[in-house]
Amino acid sequence: MAWFILIIAGLFETFAVAMINQLSVKQNWQTVVLIIFGLGSALGLLSYSLQTITMGTGYAIWTGISVVGSSLVGMFYFGESKSWKRMLFITLILSSAIGLKLIS
Repeated sequence: MAWFILIIAGLFETFAVAMINQLSVKQNWQTVVLIIFGLGSALGLLSYSLQTITMGTGYAIWTGISVVGSSLVGMFYFGESKSWKRMLFITLILSSAIGLKLIS
């Protein structure tokens, strides 16, 4: 259950980062509320999952989900580069997160 909660926390972090990017495009109070909601939910769920998962592993997985998710959102929704080099390093981050899960 803690791993599922950790994945959800990473997705909330990804959502918050996307809203931060949206705030730079259109500044309004609704976007600020969504950022606060996303970050608060992400940190709360991370804290809950770290009661079971070791801190180093949990934080690395959470950060990895956020980095990969934010990169994908940036590429598909905000027109960022989709170069093969960028995809290679995103794959390395993802495979590292999977490796951490397999050994812990």
